[in-house]
Amino acid sequence: MAIAQKLASILFGGSCFLCRGAAREVLCGECEAELPWLDDAVCPRCALASPGGALCGRCLAEPPHFDATAAALWYRFPADVLVQGLKFRGELALAGFLASALSRKIAREKVDCIVPVPLSPKRLAQRGYNQAAEIARRLGRERLELDLCRRTREGPPQVELPFAERQRNVRGAFAVARPLAGATVAVVDDVMTTGATLDEIARALKDAGAARVVNWIVARTPPHD
Repeated sequence: MAIAQKLASILFGGSCFLCRGAAREVLCGECEAELPWLDDAVCPRCALASPGGALCGRCLAEPPHFDATAAALWYRFPADVLVQGLKFRGELALAGFLASALSRKIAREKVDCIVPVPLSPKRLAQRGYNQAAEIARRLGRERLELDLCRRTREGPPQVELPFAERQRNVRGAFAVARPLAGATVAVVDDVMTTGATLDEIARALKDAGAARVVNWIVARTPPHD
């Protein structure tokens, strides 16, 4: 991780990615202090705000297939600028910074394998990289399995769909390459919005025998109406 941060500093020329002021790493101290970090008062399963960090009512009433979610930041300014820089503008050096932010939340988590949310072959070819995989590479290469989960069909990007349609859009869209026989699996992504994609991936992993599925997310969107 330290090597990745030094490389990012070289690539950004000693200037802060956000304010362009002097910085020894990706961000200057002032901009890093403004990041919207999640505190502990969130539901341990979906990472939305919940008094006292208790399991929220929605997860009690309709439990998702995943068992826990660890998220580093709220998806709002300036965290959204960092995520979008990696995802849409090819600023791959940001992956190390975002992985470092996420590592603060998952330092004690023990998993058997790490899986990035897969892109379809068409979207991967268009973008040239998978931002979730770039983050995952920096969280534990020895446990990383890039081909464990694959997307089996193309669909509209989730961001283009109304919230009510997102779960239907990803239903049955993922396949797992091998039996998991009681494994604990971490699924890595940059942003969690409705959780529909992560829920469907967790369903596929558990159908393959996983005992526990946890989400490792850089940024969590606040609740939507």
